[in-house]
Amino acid sequence: MKPKEITTVAILSASLTAGKLALSAVPNIEIVSFLFIVFTVVFGVKRTLLTAVIFTTTEMLIYGFGIWILGYYLIWPTLILLTALLKPHLKSEYGYSIFSGLFGLFFGLYFAVFESFFYGIGYGITYWIQGIPFDLLHGGSNFIVMLVLFKPITRSVLKMKEKT
Repeated sequence: MKPKEITTVAILSASLTAGKLALSAVPNIEIVSFLFIVFTVVFGVKRTLLTAVIFTTTEMLIYGFGIWILGYYLIWPTLILLTALLKPHLKSEYGYSIFSGLFGLFFGLYFAVFESFFYGIGYGITYWIQGIPFDLLHGGSNFIVMLVLFKPITRSVLKMKEKT
């Protein structure tokens, strides 16, 4: 990788970490999914996947290691790849908002399945049912954040990319 690409990935990773920390006091309202989608649209899969690995590793250094970190190493690349695959079909902030909302809505279910591998199916079902109110909030907030911020932030990030 060229120094410019390394710097870009570092800035994108730092933006994710700062965004997550800024909203960490508010449960299930986050900007990470939003930024991964925007970064995938603007910078493509390769840079955004590298960003996801660095972001997740940084999360582990800040919060410590837990089973959830393994889930992060899988879920963020999944979001990035889904975004890249669906990009031709999403076309507007409305499509991206629905996609982001659904991703937030099913985030808890994904982790319930993931945790079932470690703790058993009963635990996974309990984990998912207990988290449904948070998943509803997560999906709704993802939808609203994407609807309101997709166009202006994507424009700003595109301008940043053009200057680098």
